[in-house]
Order: sequence, then structure tokens, then C-alpha cells
Amino acid sequence: MSSATTAQPVQIPTGTPVPTTAGRLFLVLIAVCTAVTAANIYLAGPLLPLIAHDFGSTPSAVAWIASVAQFGYATGLLFFAPLGDRVNRRPLVAALSVATTAALLAGAAAPGTAALAVAVFVAAAATVVPQLLVPLVAERAPAHHRARHVAAVIAGLFTGIVAARVVGSLVGQAYGWRVVFIGSAALTLVLGLATAYVLPSEKRERTGPLFSGVAALPGLVRSSPDLWRACLRQAGMFGAWSALWTTLALLLTGGSYGFSTATAGLFGLFGLAASAVAPLAGGFVDRFGAEKVVRSAYVLAAVSVPLFWLGGHVLWALFVAAIAIHAALVASHVANQTLALTTTSTPATANTAYVVAGFTGGALASSLAGPAFSHWGWGGVCVVAGIWLVIGWVSTAVRR
Repeated sequence: MSSATTAQPVQIPTGTPVPTTAGRLFLVLIAVCTAVTAANIYLAGPLLPLIAHDFGSTPSAVAWIASVAQFGYATGLLFFAPLGDRVNRRPLVAALSVATTAALLAGAAAPGTAALAVAVFVAAAATVVPQLLVPLVAERAPAHHRARHVAAVIAGLFTGIVAARVVGSLVGQAYGWRVVFIGSAALTLVLGLATAYVLPSEKRERTGPLFSGVAALPGLVRSSPDLWRACLRQAGMFGAWSALWTTLALLLTGGSYGFSTATAGLFGLFGLAASAVAPLAGGFVDRFGAEKVVRSAYVLAAVSVPLFWLGGHVLWALFVAAIAIHAALVASHVANQTLALTTTSTPATANTAYVVAGFTGGALASSLAGPAFSHWGWGGVCVVAGIWLVIGWVSTAVRR
């Protein structure tokens, strides 16, 4: 087996100690950069009605553009994220930031849906900067605070997702969707280049083809039971969250509540619960270990599913369930990603396997949640979420 797939725990260097203030500013800059770049993946979603109106179409006819972003992100993860183990991340982050900016500007000037879809795909594929920065943060963090540092970046990621849905829709409504794309392009360029500037210069001794990390993924997962377990558990957790959250707007704007689209969009603010829980989860992982935190997160998620079902008719239950599922998701994410980053000798490649697994679980659950809602209503969606949680836990309950 090649060295790329040898599952030896990575010996993470702490490097030269840096002043506390400088270290904190470095972490804050990475978290903010993560928030802005992660928002680009979800930028088109809340703007679909405005895009459809601009192109003389209907929201349902352009809904596929949001899916294009997901496929673009998956492609970028597979090809670019493993490069963190093989090349100097400073020029890579700068190049990806410039590419994302150019694609967003092209999207803002798109004359039709086809050109916009191509721009969105390229922007999402190039916006994998957060998954290059998380392994770097884990490498530089003190061992006893590693999960807390990873949690800070994850908090930035979830804040970006909330901003894309809430702030993006408000700005788009006031100034148009093209202004949102231009503003996101400007923020991506400034923060991406600033982050690249402060990143440490790395000398990598690359062996084999540049994109050999893609081929190494299956062997790496097979040879590391901890990584395999983290991948499946997060796929189950993210799948449950995706099934519930992607169809929630259908419930809120439907007959049960009849809210407007703008009011339903404000439910995205519950995502801020994830940003608040992330630092706490990091501290718990450092103190009690990843296994206990993931187990507690699954229990909390399991409790949230019947609350979501009750929320089909009772609004307060929906509030509680939304907070609970976000807390469970981010706690599980912090624990599982910290484990994925420290269980092999190639943290960037392992992180790629982990993120792709979680993304795949979410995409599959979302694809089932829509038809479930159409045939069986909100209860069918809750069943899909519950099944995903069972699969994620039971499939990893037996140690290999």
C-alpha cells in the first residue's frame, strides 16, 4: 500500500510559538474567510425567485441552479482539497480566491440561466478554501486546544451559511440578485488574498501525480477505522439535518402555517445556534473525547425528530427542534472532523474523504425528502431523517 493510504496517526507539529494576540487574530481571519467562502455555495438558493423574474421564468424552472452549486462544490472537494497535503497552501488559497471572484462576477453579468449555471458551478468548485484551512488550523493548534480551534472555523462556516440565506435574500430584495453576487465577489477577493498573505509558507516534497490524493481516498478510509466511522456518522447526521432543513420551507409556506417566503427564510437564523454551540463542542471534545460528544449529539438529534414531527402543527416545537438539530449537527461535526484530521498521516486527504462522505449523505437524504413530503407530508420527511440517524449510528456501532 502506498504511503498516501497508510493510516498512521499524524504527528501534528506545533511549530514556533506565536504571541497569543497574533494567534487569535490569525484564527479570527481564517474563521471570517471561511464564512465568506462557504456562503458562496448557498448564494443562489435564496435568490432563485429574483433570478427567475429577471430571466422571465419561474422559481421552479431555475431551481436546478442551486443544485449545480452542490455538484460544483463536490467536484472542488475531490480535486482541490487533497492538495493541502501536497502543495504550498498560500498560493493555492490565493488562486482559488481569484478564480471564485472571477466566476461570481461572470455570474453577475450572466445573460441567461445557462451562463449563470456555469459560473455558479465554477465558483462553488473553487470555493473549497475552508477545507484547506481546517487542516492547517488543526496542525498549528496546541494538542489540548485542537478541537476548540477547529470549532472556531466551523462556527465561521455555519455563520456563512446563515448569512447566505438571510442577508443575501434581504440585500437581493433591496438591490437585486446581481448586486449580491458582486458584493460576495469583492468580499471573497479581499478576505481570500488577506488570508493567503498571512498563511505560513510551506515546503512540500510531493511524490506522484499532483491529483493522486483522489485515488488514495478509498484506501485511506479502508485502512483507518476511526476515519471510516467519522465519515459514516457524519453522513447520517448531515443527512438527517438536510432532509428536515431543505423541506422546512414547504411546511412553513404550506397549509399548516401559510407563512410568506420572507418569513419562512428567517428560520435560517436558527442556524446561528450552530455558531454558538461550536466553541462549547470544541471544549467538550478536548476534555471528554470525540466519541462521547458524537454519542450525545446523536441522542439530541434523535430527540429533535419527534419534536419536528410535532412542529408540523405546533410552532413552539418547531423552534425547539430547529435549535436542537443545529446543536447536534455542529457538535457531531466538530468531534468527527477533529477525529478525521488527526487519525491519519495525510490530514487534508482524510478531511476530503470526511467532507465528501457527509455531503453525499446530505444530498441523498435531501433527494428522498422532497418525494416523501409530496407523498406522505411532513411526517414522511421526519421518517427519512430518523432512518438516516439509525443508519449513521448502527452502521458504525460494531468496531472493526
